[in-house]
Amino acid sequence: MDQNITARAAGDFVLPTSDLESLGFRRGQIDRLVELIERHIADGRYPGAQIALARHGKLGLYRSFGKAATEPARPAGDDTLWLLYSQTKVVTAVALWALAERGLFSFSDRIVEHVPEFKRNAKQNITVMQVITHQGGYPNANVGPEAWADHKKLREVVANFALEFSPGSKVHYHGLSAHWTLGVLIEAVTGKDFRDVIRETVIEPLGLSRDLFVGLPEREFGRAVDMHAPQADGTGYKTDADANSTAWRASGAPGGAGYGTARAMAALYQMMLSGGALGGTRIVSPRMLQYAVRNHTGDRVDEFMGMPMHRGLGPHLRGITENIRGLGALASPGSFGHGGVGTSYSWGDPASGVSFTYITNNRIPDPWHSRRLDLVSNLVHSAILP
Repeated sequence: MDQNITARAAGDFVLPTSDLESLGFRRGQIDRLVELIERHIADGRYPGAQIALARHGKLGLYRSFGKAATEPARPAGDDTLWLLYSQTKVVTAVALWALAERGLFSFSDRIVEHVPEFKRNAKQNITVMQVITHQGGYPNANVGPEAWADHKKLREVVANFALEFSPGSKVHYHGLSAHWTLGVLIEAVTGKDFRDVIRETVIEPLGLSRDLFVGLPEREFGRAVDMHAPQADGTGYKTDADANSTAWRASGAPGGAGYGTARAMAALYQMMLSGGALGGTRIVSPRMLQYAVRNHTGDRVDEFMGMPMHRGLGPHLRGITENIRGLGALASPGSFGHGGVGTSYSWGDPASGVSFTYITNNRIPDPWHSRRLDLVSNLVHSAILP
């Protein structure tokens, strides 16, 4: 991997700032987006939010709203770290792209070529490609807290996953199980903790060490949001003790426990839009990026999502189906991104060079969640000028 890592002064960021008009955005549409978020907070939908909007390697908007925590109250600020939930999958995926490009494995490899005990329960023929595109066959397999920090036990738990359907026969979103497998794969091919590999391979080279974490150090807990969930009666929200636990924050679950700022995710997607490099640092080659951000599942319906999700090797793509979750109906067909359950979404648009992140701290279920993501993303898409 070519690297040109330079020290950055405190308060500096890999994306230089610009203004919306200079970057080709209709300010009126972005003002409507800000008004929508402020209304959501006033209506008690979520305590706080953060957004970031970038184009052509520059940050045009970075703004925090409301509260990072409610008990006691703590305002959200530019330094606040947000639980990424499944947006973490893309961070993990970028590390895998880089490792594959170094020749440590191929996406066509069977997992057992690197983790021999994975053959248990008839899993001997599952490929890395099937796992990362949610075709592995074990969407509901679980890794308990006892294995989050004990990675020898983690490998055993993953090896013992049992099939629910024939691998490759369906596309069915694997919420956490696929990426626990990929975390074990990273450790098998590198001999290092997957959290360290992600940090050293992706986060540090991009200059995001203060803005993005997979495995949150305890010294950073004071910057992290408290996650919330709706009250049982549907009115208001309450803190989510499990999501705020020390064990979950530190676990770095590779499919759901990353923490970051909205600008960090916008920068990560700018790297992808720039062909694999950002700020003088190359993470992967343009050819690897093209391979990874490609529709590998066609228009097959994801049985969990209830619609085609056009899975790439990490992100998914808009395509030309009637609609798709999160990216916005107005997105160009090549746009790609990923969400965090009930809370957030990030995407990049190769047609315009725009990347966008929207993230909140209340895990709201569908149908409201998907409807608001479509509205939020479409306000940004409609703001983009040539």
